Amino acid sequence: MARGAPAGESEARKANTRGAARLAAVQALYQMDLAGTGLNEILAEFESHWLGREVEGAQYLPAEAAFFRDIVSGVVREQRKLDPLIDAALAKSWPLKRIETVLRAALRAGAYELDHRRDVPARVVVSEYADVAAAFVERDETGMVNAVLDQLARSLRAAEFGPAAR
Repeated sequence: MARGAPAGESEARKANTRGAARLAAVQALYQMDLAGTGLNEILAEFESHWLGREVEGAQYLPAEAAFFRDIVSGVVREQRKLDPLIDAALAKSWPLKRIETVLRAALRAGAYELDHRRDVPARVVVSEYADVAAAFVERDETGMVNAVLDQLARSLRAAEFGPAAR
């Protein structure tokens, strides 16, 4: 933390860079899914051309590169485990393969974080990915992301929700 900075400023800056990393991770996963881009290629592209840079007139926030890398590579590595978890939380009439590509990317990234990033509170993960989804889709679909990730959070991290939580 910078000398003389108010308490909490460092945490806020870290939260902003992690939020930017989550947004970039969802964009990278989306691109990988649509274009079939490989993991190493997508990591290199985003780290050199997107994170913290201006692209087509839009300024991308500085992102925590290691966090971005962990989410994207973790989703790729764990996808065989994550997809059935997400599928089980979705309505039976809407399997994961029928979900829009960008929402699928947000659900996978959120599920990965819930399952592997115990350093981040579950409620933060759910809220952050609902916010990320809101950057791409309508409110109803954001609600679906929130509901699915909340259900996963209560299953994967029941202790964070207390004994009465279901």
